[in-house]
Amino acid sequence: SCLHPFQTSLSRPGPERGYRGAGGRGQPPPPPPEGEKEGERAEDKKENTAYAKKMVLRLAGLMGLGGAVSIVYVFGGDPGSCFTFLFSLSDPPVVQQLRRTFKYFKDYRQMIIEPTSPKLLPDPLKEPYYQPPYTLVLELTDVLLHPEWSLSTGWRFKKRPGIDYLFQQLMQYYEIVIFTAETGMTAYPLIDSIDPQGFVMYRLFRDATRYMEGHHVKDVSCLNRDGSKVIVVDCKREAFSLQPFNGLALKKWDGNSDDRTLYDLAHFLKAIAINKVDDVRSVLENYALEDNPIEAFKQRQAQLAQEEEQRLAELAQQKKQGLSLGSIASRFWRSKQQ
Repeated sequence: SCLHPFQTSLSRPGPERGYRGAGGRGQPPPPPPEGEKEGERAEDKKENTAYAKKMVLRLAGLMGLGGAVSIVYVFGGDPGSCFTFLFSLSDPPVVQQLRRTFKYFKDYRQMIIEPTSPKLLPDPLKEPYYQPPYTLVLELTDVLLHPEWSLSTGWRFKKRPGIDYLFQQLMQYYEIVIFTAETGMTAYPLIDSIDPQGFVMYRLFRDATRYMEGHHVKDVSCLNRDGSKVIVVDCKREAFSLQPFNGLALKKWDGNSDDRTLYDLAHFLKAIAINKVDDVRSVLENYALEDNPIEAFKQRQAQLAQEEEQRLAELAQQKKQGLSLGSIASRFWRSKQQ
């Protein structure tokens, strides 16, 4: 007998009804292999990463462009400012704005690199005031003070033994100047704390240094003093690299309370002043290559003292021999007279 077309369509398996397996029941299509899944995930991740990079680059470009425009607008100066007259007024406004911006940043860079003034100190004192014959330039950090940090107290500065002795011994011979690479905001109260009696005549800070090759250099030629009478004491040779024979490089103080360096430094500098050295560079040149110039000075002093003692002993021996010969001659003369 013929089946109804509708029934025939129901009994014929189709894609929407699946396929019949061994059991005759409909089964879902087999899943794709695991390798294909991992590959699809890697491709999706790669596409997402590339899209994110493109968006970040576009956003960074827009921000950079906006920042550049803002800088030119803010630092370019007003059309009526003094910068306008440094350039041709026939230039387009955009070019003038760019040139004013360039001039602003050039001056700012120059302000950081160069000292604030070609004469950092006032003219030497005139009579009836007393001007010491020499100028002593001292660094603050790791020469006079040592910074220490702890979790309980934070930053503290330890005072080096011998600061008061150094100031008291040298005040009549040296014009004492503290010239530090620290900022004035940091260094000013520290100087007040170590010099309550006012031995320090002048204070110079980071803005007075010359910034060269990553170092704050103290230019002796800008001190408005005779270079043959200026001594710079620092723990970094780079600090006086422009005038290497004007400097004395001490070892960094590590905070040791038994340190005696400043006492020995006072004796060394006092010896220069008492001997009225015409050009301190002729003396400091002998210590330019020493790792510890103060220790080298002590050794040379001990050697000189030993040589002087030996010389005096030889003179005494010669004098004694002369006296003995004189006594023998006088006795011989007396015996001959008799």
